[in-house]
Amino acid sequence: MLIQEIIRRKRDGQTLSRKMLDLITQGITDGSIGDAQIGAFAMAVYLNGMDRDESVALTESIRDSGQVMHWHDLELPGPVLDKHSTGGVGDLVSLVLGPWVAACGGHVPMVSGRGLGHTGGTLDKLESIPGYDIAPCDATFRRLVKEVGVAIIGQTGSLAPADKRLYGVRDVTATVESIPLIVASILGKKLACGLDTLVMDVKVGSGAFMPTPAASRELAEAIVAIGGDAGTRTSVLLTDMNQPLADCAGNALEVHAALRVLRGEDTSSRLYAVTQSLAAEMLVQAGLAGDDADARRLLDRALNSGEALERFSRMVHGLGGPADLADRACHHLAEAPVSLDIEADCTGVISAIDTRELGMGVVELGGGRRNPGDAIDPAVGLSRIAALGERVEPGQPLLRLHARDRADAEAVTSRLRRAFSVSETPTDTPPLVHATLRPEATA
Repeated sequence: MLIQEIIRRKRDGQTLSRKMLDLITQGITDGSIGDAQIGAFAMAVYLNGMDRDESVALTESIRDSGQVMHWHDLELPGPVLDKHSTGGVGDLVSLVLGPWVAACGGHVPMVSGRGLGHTGGTLDKLESIPGYDIAPCDATFRRLVKEVGVAIIGQTGSLAPADKRLYGVRDVTATVESIPLIVASILGKKLACGLDTLVMDVKVGSGAFMPTPAASRELAEAIVAIGGDAGTRTSVLLTDMNQPLADCAGNALEVHAALRVLRGEDTSSRLYAVTQSLAAEMLVQAGLAGDDADARRLLDRALNSGEALERFSRMVHGLGGPADLADRACHHLAEAPVSLDIEADCTGVISAIDTRELGMGVVELGGGRRNPGDAIDPAVGLSRIAALGERVEPGQPLLRLHARDRADAEAVTSRLRRAFSVSETPTDTPPLVHATLRPEATA
């Protein structure tokens, strides 16, 4: 069947079969379809949507466009599971969650991405660790998943290759904001990792990828349904991104924050609470815990014993990083030469935070990318970020800015101060977890 006839069917609001979608993804992968036709296909989907069967077929077709990992030959003693986030500011959950779940008996082959727009990327954080190899050979990756229980790496060229090219075209054709295309992109890559269980973290709020709470909910429901239909038990937590998840944003700063949690030094923060909730959901859904309370007991034991920190250290060393990172983080991680406190200019309670603006401030400092090929400065960022509901006085710091030089710091000062709204009366703080969606809830 001609590709233009498949595009015509979707343009006219008709449904596409798995065979038709396989032809599309095959052409995207082998280059026999040009960018113009890919863009036309994406726009047709954007305008007309897809029904559930089509969405499952597209997801599976992208999954199967390259290598699909299999783990049965390794005879792993536990389930293969993973988590994925739609991204946020100060969202370093993966760095903590992977080794924490591994310490409870899971095997986590986590294939992660770089920062996108105002959101930080797990790979960028890990590359702030000297020597850390995000692209190891397949044998090393598989060995670490078996022996350590976790390995966090970047997407290889053989994993869901159709998605990489399709996303690149979507990005320049105003078709990113399509639920079927978003779901197929996320799940196509994740399900290619051969998972038994996937838990998604979909953000809600001013720093979220999706523009409204309703859109975040719609995406979450689609992920649960399509992930399950594609053969992987999938659940979603809708978590809050109306303020940064950690009290810092920036690559090396976030590695420091991850180590504090793994050492058991930070058990009262929003970061800890959200990470524990996601990890508990993973353990229950994978059958490693009987219920949420049982899962949290296992997680407490893994953290208090030092086992979770040990798994992180073994992963870092196994991927080329320093063996003593946990003990000598300040020696290994870059530190910005200039730090500057951004102070409040009035009295009141922090009633709102434009989280996206904080993330863009980090990008402007050099901690993220304006263009795909830009180098990242691992040392810059923000720390000691004040929280929603916190009372401030004039001269009290709203955050500490870490920059390469004073000119860079002064260039973003006004932007960062404007990200905070201060009012005279307290306001309600949003819940950390807005909702949990599981397969039985959407069946």
